[in-house]
Amino acid sequence: MRKPYWTRRTHLFRADEYICSACGRVSAKPWKTCPECGSIMKKVKVEASWVDEMEAVSAIVDDDW
Repeated sequence: MRKPYWTRRTHLFRADEYICSACGRVSAKPWKTCPECGSIMKKVKVEASWVDEMEAVSAIVDDDW
């Protein structure tokens, strides 16, 4: 079995969120132990979802001059 970890989702206009790989709980900060399933966390992986959000903003604001 794989060791559980937090996946950090960064956003452009709101706070980061951390998702447990074992149970899927979303948390505001990376706890040492998941509050829902009790898994002991060792690391945090980063998912840059703000890039997709920035592309959407760029498409809205982009002018074709």
